[in-house]
Amino acid sequence: MFTNAQRQVERTGRYGTPRDQYLQDLVTQFQNATDEESKEKIVANLANFAYDPFNYAFMRQLNVLELFLDCITEPNERLIEFGVGGICNSCVDPANASVITQCGGIPLVIQCLSSPVKNTVTYALGALYYLCNPSTKKEILKPDVIRIIREYAAAGAVNTSFSNLANAFLEKHVDS
Repeated sequence: MFTNAQRQVERTGRYGTPRDQYLQDLVTQFQNATDEESKEKIVANLANFAYDPFNYAFMRQLNVLELFLDCITEPNERLIEFGVGGICNSCVDPANASVITQCGGIPLVIQCLSSPVKNTVTYALGALYYLCNPSTKKEILKPDVIRIIREYAAAGAVNTSFSNLANAFLEKHVDS
């Protein structure tokens, strides 16, 4: 559920932790975590906050988008999954998409299209749908990327989610 300042005050209560502080605590926990499982849980938690517009400014202020991109470069498939999930959840916002693009996120998201993890591919398709615009089309709409997306579009019998997302991408950005 999306929130707003009034709803957040009601949910937090008098003695609760304000959202920006809570997100800062999560970032600090991630930075201090030494085991992979803890990092995975923290990034998954941050990705869950990334869908709500109320959190967008906090995410940018705390460099959470950059943290998601860093996760995509890790060898841990779950960190990659949750990192690109956070990118997908947040990139619908133009300011977030701009940060992601400026930080070199497009090639990282594109490489997620070849992941063996279904959720990672789904998140990558969704993220590319929102990241593709007149200023990024040249970087995204390369022949190899379009070929992969067309393959997913044709895979309806195998994976409906891939097919639906890929077809939506193609309709909006390629075949229009």
